[in-house]
Amino acid sequence: DNNANVYTMAKALVYARTGIESYRTDVIDACMDAIGTEAGGESLALGRNLGAFVIAAELVGLPWAEEMQFRDWLLVVRTNIMTAGRSLITCHEQRPNNWGTMAGGSRAAVAVYLQDWDDLADTAQVFKGYLGDTNSYNSFSFGELWWQAGTNNPVGVNPTNGTIQGHSVDGVLPEEMRRATEPDGDPAEFTWPPPYQNYVYEALQGALLQGVILNRAGYDVWNWEDQAILRAFTWKHDVAGYPPVGDDNWQPFIINYYYDTSFATTNLSRHGKNVAPTCWTHQSIP
Repeated sequence: DNNANVYTMAKALVYARTGIESYRTDVIDACMDAIGTEAGGESLALGRNLGAFVIAAELVGLPWAEEMQFRDWLLVVRTNIMTAGRSLITCHEQRPNNWGTMAGGSRAAVAVYLQDWDDLADTAQVFKGYLGDTNSYNSFSFGELWWQAGTNNPVGVNPTNGTIQGHSVDGVLPEEMRRATEPDGDPAEFTWPPPYQNYVYEALQGALLQGVILNRAGYDVWNWEDQAILRAFTWKHDVAGYPPVGDDNWQPFIINYYYDTSFATTNLSRHGKNVAPTCWTHQSIP
């Protein structure tokens, strides 16, 4: 829940645009200070926080000595076993939920930074499986299948035209929706109208970071599985009727930028848990 990562990324963006050296100095110090702070934490926390530091380091260019130290850390930290029993990489490969997408976003950032194209290819393969291509990857551990359009073939994002009890679940993130609860706190099985479940937007934070990084590396990720990322956002926004708020309201800028859509945005959008505000970096259609 610490925002040092996104503040550091924001300073790096300002330095990249202005060249003001004090911002670069702050970013270098923050990246060095981050090393080792993951000790005793969970893979979710590492997944949320690591990517922004990596992006910031690339934007400002670390001095040689700091660069070597930072790279050595990244080589180790992505495979360190965290308190929940998973590393950044194994969390991405096992959890088809917000834990896995957040881990995948940071994993992709690290792979590009280290120019580890093999691991980036593995990241893409897992992410494509999460989006619904079980031929690409199918080794996730799923919970209750209440929101799966096809219980014999569970996926991270429900397929096009998926329905349950006559209701559209096209684009639903089943692992997030299954964690909705009844008023008494008990787990809620499939119900309609859909309950509000903010884990969906949490998972999309990680999914969008993976999408941007993989797309910039040449992967056609925005079109994978019948534009699964757009379908996921659209279902939550339009069908469920819950637009993003708070630290999720940066997401429409990414969706509009890559899909030429017109979801409502605000120029006062906040940073997310894993990236700095996009109202500045993704205003226009490419």
